Order: sequence, then structure tokens, then C-alpha cells
Amino acid sequence: MKREEDVEWELRPGGMLVQKREDGDNNGGVGGGGGGDSGSGSAMINIKVCHGSNHHQLHVPIQSTFGDLKKLLVQETGLEPKDQRLLFRGKEIDDQECLQQVGVKDRSKLLLLEEMASKERKLEEARRSDEISKACKAVAEVKAEVDKLLEKVVALEATVNGGTTVEDKEFVVLTELLMRQLLKLDGIEAEGEAKVQRRAEVRRVQSLVEMLDTLKARNSNPFSTKSNAVSVTTKWETFESGLGSLTAPPPMPSSTAVNQDWETFD
Repeated sequence: MKREEDVEWELRPGGMLVQKREDGDNNGGVGGGGGGDSGSGSAMINIKVCHGSNHHQLHVPIQSTFGDLKKLLVQETGLEPKDQRLLFRGKEIDDQECLQQVGVKDRSKLLLLEEMASKERKLEEARRSDEISKACKAVAEVKAEVDKLLEKVVALEATVNGGTTVEDKEFVVLTELLMRQLLKLDGIEAEGEAKVQRRAEVRRVQSLVEMLDTLKARNSNPFSTKSNAVSVTTKWETFESGLGSLTAPPPMPSSTAVNQDWETFD
């Protein structure tokens, strides 16, 4: 029987500390063989992983690989396995290496570093997100100004539709103010969602400028719409009468000559 100071202990699954089995003692061994080696191989150990100012406690089988640890650390750190570097005793260990093989024991400490490419990618994503946010804010400011100008355009439209003549400078001033907002939009460097918002606002400003042009023309000549309608109707009537003349009796000899040529062609 061993003396108390010679007794070796091992950590069993569930965190229970028990006396290490002797070689050949298969009671409770994994798979019924291997003795003490099998028992120690299946033991669970607690390890600490330091990541910056954070410390993560992991309870894992001693036969785990460093690749297994990285998978567990995804939930703890948010880093994908490819973005992790695990160091033990100052040396980076390959994913295929087993904890037990490189000397990791219960209460061992490991160091986790983030790959430089991952850091650079995160910095670029943060920069891009910040630029998009600023661009969206700039577009929103222009949109607020255009909303105010829209109210004036609508009021001007109501006045013209009511038959009241408006001074041309009213149209000129509003058009100039809208063009200024268009220049502001043109100066905003945007991508992603900000680019979509800017494009929509540009179209809105352009449509308001076109609307003012139409109102200005109607204001200068209140009967311009009716005149245009008569002109268009007259053109369509002339075109239709021309088509009708092809089936009408020939009114003059020149028409007869044309008919004869068509008959010859057929």
C-alpha cells in the first residue's frame, strides 16, 4: 500500500479528484483496457485562456486538440478558428496537436492572439461603417431641406392651378434652391445604403425641378395646355385624312397616275 505522500491524483469527468489507477487496474477504465494511461487520457482538465484583458476558463478532455479549443473559443471570443493563434509556453501550437502531447495539464494557461489579417479586416469594416453612417446623415440633412422646398412647390402649384399669375422670380428662386441641394448631394461620397438613399433623393430633386419648369410655362401662358391639345389633335386629324385619301376616288388626273403605278407594281 502506497504512503499518502506517494499517492498520485487525477481529475475525472465532472471535476471529481480521485486517486490515479495503477497499471493493470481496469476497474472503471475506458473501453476496459489501457489501465492508468486510458484513465488519464480520458480525464477532464481545467485550463485558462488569456485573451487581452479577458480570461476564459475551459473544462475539456485532456486528449482534445488545439483545433478543438479554437472551436470552443468561438463562442467565448467571437473569433473564428482561422482568426485565432493559440500559444503555450510562448510557442504557437498547430491545430492538430493534442493538449497532453505538448504538456498541457490541469490549470495550465494558454495565450490567445488574434490574427493580424482579422484585425485589419475589422478596422476596415469599422471605417466603412463609419463612412456610410456619416453619408446617411448628410443625405438626411439634404432631405430635410428638400422637404421644406417641396412644401413651397406644392403651394406654388396650387396658386397656378387656381388661375393666379405668379412672378417668374418665384420659380427661379425655388429652382436655384433645389439645384443647390442637388450640388450638395453630388458632393456626398456614399456607398452601400447611403448610396441608395442619395440616388433616391437626387431623383426627387430632379422631379421637383421639372415640375417647376412645367408650372412656369403654364404660368406664362395659361392657355398653353389647351393650345397644345388643339395642335396635337389637328396633326392626328391631318394624318387620318391622308390615310383616307388612299381609298377615296381619285380627285385629279395626278392621283389617277399614282393609282396606275400601284396597279402596275402589284
